[in-house]
Amino acid sequence: MRHPPRSVLLATAGAVALVGSAVVPVVSAQGATPACTVEYSVTNQWANGFQGSVSITNNRTALSSWSLTFDFADGQKVTQGWNARWSQSGTTVTAANEGYNGSLGTGASVTAGFLASWSGSNTVPTVFKLNGTTCNAASDPTPPPPTDPPPATGTAPALHVSGNRLVDADGKTRRLLGVNRSGGEFMCVQGRGIWDGPVDDAAIKAIADWKADAVRIPLNEECWLGVSGIKPEYGGAHYIDAVKDLVARVEAHGLTPVLDLHWSYGQYTGNSAGCSDVHATCQKPMPDLRYSPSFWASVASTFKDDPAPVFDLFNEPYPDRATSSVTDAWRCWRDGGTCPGISYEVAGMQDLVDSVRGAGAKNVIMAGGLAYANDLSQWTAYKPTDPIGDLAAAYHGYNFNTCSTESCWNSTLAPVAAQVPLIAGEIGENTCAHGFVDQAMKWFDDRDLSYLGWTWNTWDCSSGPSLISAYDGTPTAYGIGLRDHLRALNP
Repeated sequence: MRHPPRSVLLATAGAVALVGSAVVPVVSAQGATPACTVEYSVTNQWANGFQGSVSITNNRTALSSWSLTFDFADGQKVTQGWNARWSQSGTTVTAANEGYNGSLGTGASVTAGFLASWSGSNTVPTVFKLNGTTCNAASDPTPPPPTDPPPATGTAPALHVSGNRLVDADGKTRRLLGVNRSGGEFMCVQGRGIWDGPVDDAAIKAIADWKADAVRIPLNEECWLGVSGIKPEYGGAHYIDAVKDLVARVEAHGLTPVLDLHWSYGQYTGNSAGCSDVHATCQKPMPDLRYSPSFWASVASTFKDDPAPVFDLFNEPYPDRATSSVTDAWRCWRDGGTCPGISYEVAGMQDLVDSVRGAGAKNVIMAGGLAYANDLSQWTAYKPTDPIGDLAAAYHGYNFNTCSTESCWNSTLAPVAAQVPLIAGEIGENTCAHGFVDQAMKWFDDRDLSYLGWTWNTWDCSSGPSLISAYDGTPTAYGIGLRDHLRALNP
C-alpha cells in the first residue's frame, strides 16, 4: 500500500514505543586522539554466520578516497557487504569506498556493513589501517558474541506448504487472517523512531482480541542493515532487536508474524515513481541487488530456528510500470539484473528465495506479483524455484485496483490458488466503509484462503486506509467490517 503523504504521517503518528535492545560493545580508541578511529561491532550473530559493521572516523587531513584493512583471526569469511567494496585475501579484509562515499573530511565518519561466516570462535579484529595508517591508540577487550534470539514461548504454529495449503506441524490447514502493523518501514528512515505507535503487550493483545491470527510487519532494509544515514539509535542492532522483540510478542499471543521487505534502496524516477531518493524512503518498483539479498540473508539467519514467521519477499513490485513489455516485466520480477526502465541493478524474486534458503531458513516464503502485487496473471509461469517447496503467492487488493472484482479473481487468482497457497497480504479500501473488503473476504473465505487488512494504525481511514482510531482496538467505520468478520469466524 502506498502510504499517506509524510505530512499526514507526521500529524497522525502516535506515541513512539521504542523496544529495549542491547548493543554489542565495539572497539574504540583510547588515550590521545589517533589519526583515525574505527569502531567494529557485531550487530547480529547466529550459528555459522554474523552481521558486522565498521564505523570509520578520519581525525586528520581530509581524504578523497579511503581503504580500510583488518585481519580475522579465526578463519571468518566475508560473504556480502554494503556501503563499501568488500574483498578478502586470506585473513586480510579490505573495505574500499564506493563512488558516492569516497570523500572523508577531517572529523567525518562513514559506516559500512557486511555479512560473514564463522566457526568455533569469532574474535574481534584488533588492528585497523586506513590508507595504510594504523587507527585506534588501543583496543578494548573482545566483546562476547550476542546470544541467539530466545525461542518463542507462545502458540504460534510452525507452518509449511502442503500442496496449495498452509499447514501446521500436525498437518492441519491454517489460514492467515489478520492485520498489517505499519511503521517499521518508514519511522526509522525518517529519523523519528522505529514503530508508529505502541507495540507493547497491550497493543498486541488488542489485535488478538479482534480474533486475528496473523500480523504482517513491514520492514526497511537500510534500517535493518544499519546503512549510513540511518540514526544509530533506530538502525542496525537497535532495529534488529526491536523487530525480534515484536516478533516474540506477536508469537506469544499465538499470532503468526509475517516479515515484509517494504521499502528498499535504488533510485527510480520513471512512471509511477514514489520518490526520487536513492535511499529506502518509498516503495521502489523492485528490490535492489546492493542490499536486498543481504537483508534477507540476515533476516533469514536471525529467524531460521523459529518456524513460525513467514517471509514476504517484497511488498509491491511494479516493474510493469517501467516497461511496456509484459514479458520483460515478468522476467525482471523473477530474474532481476538489468531491467528495462529501472536504473539500478535489480534483485529478482529468485535471488531473494536463494538468499533465504542459502541462510538455512525453511520458513514459508511469499512472493507478490506485478502491478503492486495486484496482478498474478503470469505468476505460475514465472514462479521462482524453491528447493523445499515452501512458496506462497501474495496478492494485494483494494477497491481502486484493476483486479478488484470477482470476475478478475476467478480468472487470475483462482488458477494460482489451485497450485500454491494464496495470501492476500493486504486488502482495504479508501471509502471509510467496508463494502469492498466484505466482498473480498467472502471470496477468500469460500476458498479457505488467507487475508490481512491494511492497516493497524491510527491514520485517516480515507488516506491510509486505517482500521483503528485508537491502539486499544477501537475500529474505524472501515475497520468494523474486518473486526466483526474475524470475530464471526472465530467466536
